[in-house]
Amino acid sequence: LHQLKANPQAVAKKEAEALVAKVSRLILLPEGETPTVATVSDPEVLKKQEFFAKAQIGDKVLIFTTAKKAFLYSVTMDKILEVAPLNIGDAKDGKGTTSSTSN
Repeated sequence: LHQLKANPQAVAKKEAEALVAKVSRLILLPEGETPTVATVSDPEVLKKQEFFAKAQIGDKVLIFTTAKKAFLYSVTMDKILEVAPLNIGDAKDGKGTTSSTSN
């Protein structure tokens, strides 16, 4: 708890590194980039998106913005559930959007 209060970014970075180590045993991940990690908290809201069709509470999404790829990882099954390219719009024009679609 003291470490979390002192440096929350360091704790989050450590958790992301541990997650990348687990997932990289299952699939080749983009190199030279630390992903943004999100946790699925309400899969029912996400079910309308094909990428999240198999998602469950606690699953992790690793988002590699430079490589433009997203990975849905099941912590409980230790499996990759989905991989999708990211379509990131040009943020300079103010119309930047982020979406993902499954292959």
